[in-house]
Amino acid sequence: MPLHSLTTFSRPNQRLILLLIAGHLLWSGAIYGLWAVGRLIETATPWLAVGFLALQLCAAAQLLLPVLLLQPEERNRGFYLFWGLILVSSIWLINQIPPDGSWQSLLAVVKSGLLLLVATLIGAALARYVKRLWEVIPIGIAMAMADFASWLFGPTATFSQQIEQYYLDPVGPAPLIDMVLVKLVFPGVSGLAPVFGISDWIIVVFFAVVAQRHGVNDNLLGTAGEALARQGKIGRYLPVSVAALFVATLLAQFSGLFIPALPLIALIMLLWYLARYLFSGG
Repeated sequence: MPLHSLTTFSRPNQRLILLLIAGHLLWSGAIYGLWAVGRLIETATPWLAVGFLALQLCAAAQLLLPVLLLQPEERNRGFYLFWGLILVSSIWLINQIPPDGSWQSLLAVVKSGLLLLVATLIGAALARYVKRLWEVIPIGIAMAMADFASWLFGPTATFSQQIEQYYLDPVGPAPLIDMVLVKLVFPGVSGLAPVFGISDWIIVVFFAVVAQRHGVNDNLLGTAGEALARQGKIGRYLPVSVAALFVATLLAQFSGLFIPALPLIALIMLLWYLARYLFSGG
């Protein structure tokens, strides 16, 4: 198989992919700045922590705008295998960098930016296989049930215990699962805290891209995301799936329990599609 068939993209897609990479680097820099501000706050109220979370997720939502303009290209299995290995290797390699004390937080935000980028590309790739809008129903149910079962009986239960023990008493190397947890900043906290996993952002992007490709406006702030992306407007895009992640994260934070976000996101999205269908008159 010729190498150029694996690495060549159309000119519009090349520009959008570069924009995606630059956007995620800027997001990481902004999160680092927010971390510096948060360290100056000695007493943080719960509402301030909610504000920090909302600000970071709203900023992350703007990173999805270039994805909504990506043009479909015919690809074979080798293409996805090649880039899958590249993306997985990038996550593994960045986690091999020893966390120096002075640069630990900067490295953490760069890792989170990389995880969001990888999840965005995966979610966009998966969304192209949804040929009809109703197909999100069985897909969403299957994803939710699989993740919920893993949380109850499978590896997710073990991983959650390992993460909880490590962050309560961070001694020794971090568990392997820590590599795929997106960490965000909160006021009054010296480091970054794990908030959700890469799979949660994958499904956020998946639902956003599916909505765009099937002509559904899922932007809670008004104008459809694709139109905003074409106009070059940022700061006005909040898809339902990002809001669902925000709700799921708040529920986990305020309950003090490790509640998997993916099933809640899928449930909220399916209820939103149902309500939209009913209120539109079927």
